[in-house]
Amino acid sequence: MDSEKHVQRNPHPDFKSVEATRPDWIEDDKWVFTKTRKPDWKLGDGPNDGGECLKKEHVEIDPYAEGRPAVSNYKLLISGIIPRPVGFCSTRSKDGQSTNLAPFSYFQVINHDPPVFTVGYAGGFDKAKDSLRNLTDSGECTLNIISEHYIEAANSTSINAPYGVSEWALSGLHPAKSSVVKADRVKEAVFSVEGKLMETREFESRATPGKKTGVLAIIEGVRFWAREDAINEDRNLIDPAVLRPMARLGGITYGRMHEGIEIPRPDFQEKTKHDHAENLIKPKLEGQ
Repeated sequence: MDSEKHVQRNPHPDFKSVEATRPDWIEDDKWVFTKTRKPDWKLGDGPNDGGECLKKEHVEIDPYAEGRPAVSNYKLLISGIIPRPVGFCSTRSKDGQSTNLAPFSYFQVINHDPPVFTVGYAGGFDKAKDSLRNLTDSGECTLNIISEHYIEAANSTSINAPYGVSEWALSGLHPAKSSVVKADRVKEAVFSVEGKLMETREFESRATPGKKTGVLAIIEGVRFWAREDAINEDRNLIDPAVLRPMARLGGITYGRMHEGIEIPRPDFQEKTKHDHAENLIKPKLEGQ
């Protein structure tokens, strides 16, 4: 998993030839809300596909099966745990002499008070790349959300450039000054977070004891930045039609977010009364 060539994320021998056969980008594809697949769904109805999914069988996969390489688990997980947000992380060394800009698909927000985010780095501290080295050195970063209008530029920063080569210059993206941290924000980003490192945890391989395989960074958000046309008056909602976020899927695949559905969180008393679901109110069995 440490080497892109070893991972073989790109399934195409000649990607540009494959891409040339595909339809053009749909420029006028606007954000819309649609109905859910089954708007008349009620308590107890189960899946919305008429039970087709129940006719399929599953296969059991042991992540530590003899002969199973760790990279197989990596490829399985990034294709199965989708869609994922992309953490576009900007860092700067403590002495200010080195910067790094790179996308991370092991990324998530996990708390709001304080605002807490996680970023996962492949490999251990002994082989830390610029981003992790800068983050632990300075204790600061910015986390930027990737939108459609700069997806190519953001993806370009994952290039295996020699040490000391600037991802900012290669991508053509523009740094913007932060307020609390020294690492720059991405000017093109609709939403950005200034962050300070809270703690890290290093992980060791189960298959190869002693080998360090990953580092979890826990980061506190100390400032938010939202583009003025994307934020509401109360400054508590980002408009998805403006954000147009890109989601990370498996392999080299990204996904566009251009449709949304709204499903209210149900109230037990109201929902059971209106759905006539009295017979569904049963005590939990152990472990359920």
